Amino acid sequence: MSHEDTTHSPVPLHDVDAAPLHAAVDSLAAALHHYVDSAVGVRAEFGAAESDDDPRILLLENRVGQLNAQLFDALHDALGMHPDLTSSVWEPQDGRDLEGAHDVPEGYEQAELFYLGFMVAALPDTAAMTLDGAIDVLDEAGQGVTAAFADAGYEVVEWAASRGAAPGLGDDEDDDA
Repeated sequence: MSHEDTTHSPVPLHDVDAAPLHAAVDSLAAALHHYVDSAVGVRAEFGAAESDDDPRILLLENRVGQLNAQLFDALHDALGMHPDLTSSVWEPQDGRDLEGAHDVPEGYEQAELFYLGFMVAALPDTAAMTLDGAIDVLDEAGQGVTAAFADAGYEVVEWAASRGAAPGLGDDEDDDA
């Protein structure tokens, strides 16, 4: 879909059929309920770490991601909007700061962490190759992304490439060690 059609115009849209949008939400909700039921069952069989890597859970997580993308597309196609439906945002409770919350660096009004994740596998034909070189590829890509942010008018205050888990950015205690 072009960004020059009526769904992307500044003019309000009227007579939008919400039924396909609700159907996409219903499909996603059903998949989430299936995920919860399966996660409870898998956790009854295995420990937490094993459950995270259980093929049934990974398959359902993939399905939820696909349905979330379909919901995004349905909203985009019908309304021209670009919904941010996959962010997880925890609010402080009981007046306490969130564990792991990051202070905005001095001189900045706001800052947030953004992640882009990859699961990288070596093909069977490349048995001599290890995955150790993937971090170098990721590090080089990070430099390019930092330049792209700068070109778009943003400043990247901190960035890191990591293997196995999201990097702990903004953790000054770790930086001092």
